[in-house]
Amino acid sequence: QVQLVESGGGLVQAGGSLRLSCAASGSIFRVNAMGWYRQAPGKQRELVATITTGANTNYADSVKGRFTISRDNAKNTVYLQMNGLKPEDTAVYYCNAVLRSTVVSPYRDYWGQGTEVTVSS
Repeated sequence: QVQLVESGGGLVQAGGSLRLSCAASGSIFRVNAMGWYRQAPGKQRELVATITTGANTNYADSVKGRFTISRDNAKNTVYLQMNGLKPEDTAVYYCNAVLRSTVVSPYRDYWGQGTEVTVSS
């Protein structure tokens, strides 16, 4: 069984910073890409940022220059440093990992339970 556990959400004023963390644990053979997605009230879930095992990154245009994704492959952990937060960044942030749980398993998506980020104006 695989678990993704997020931490670091909370309430912050506009212009402030938060750092999200997500650790994958359990039966893990190999982790491929990891990333962060978010879902604001009444909206669809959207990509925030992704990172490969080789540290290639991809960002949504709305967060470029403000958010930084990174990972620690040894710990199967991904981070999201969020600076210059805006009220429109308010959402539930979900961690995602594409991984194989055993040597014979196919790669599949796993999701965390979500952590809430609220940015006040």
